[in-house]
Amino acid sequence: MNKKKIIVAITGASGSIYAKLLLDNLLKLSDQIEKVGVVMSDNAKEVWRFELGNEEYDNYPFTFYPKMDFNAPFASGSAKFDTMIIIPCSMGTLGRIAHGISNDLISRAADVVLKERRKLIAVVRDTPFSLIHINNMKTVTEAGGIICPASPSFYSLPKSIEEVAQTVVSRVIDLAGLNMDSYRWNEE
Repeated sequence: MNKKKIIVAITGASGSIYAKLLLDNLLKLSDQIEKVGVVMSDNAKEVWRFELGNEEYDNYPFTFYPKMDFNAPFASGSAKFDTMIIIPCSMGTLGRIAHGISNDLISRAADVVLKERRKLIAVVRDTPFSLIHINNMKTVTEAGGIICPASPSFYSLPKSIEEVAQTVVSRVIDLAGLNMDSYRWNEE
């Protein structure tokens, strides 16, 4: 199996638990991953501190890039990162991606992933959606991106907030093409 090179972008939308669980899961899946590059917006760090009460994003052994670092490898298609996961994805970030506005590393990396016909997964968390949001989701989908709303499932009978959030993260991991044991509908 070819190991994946993954970009994780964390924006300032509410839902830091999704980003934390994804990073935790990627650690466990290191045998399937060549490299993980992470970029966080300033608001993402603030929201993480508020929602999770810590700054543990600093403790992950992945390579972190400043939000304006256009020298990051995944700012160019030549670096061959396979997959980009934006988790959570703010509607502002989605709008900039939909309209090709590459004003920071997150939107530039997404632009690169789409132009290279690689996998972009945007875990949007806002609700309800305005028509502008829906049109931006449509545009990104037509460009080859995957919109994966942070809508948990409950058929696995989750017993904690982490287990509820993990239902979304497990779906994202599946979409990224990684193999992980997780609840499967009607499978034993």
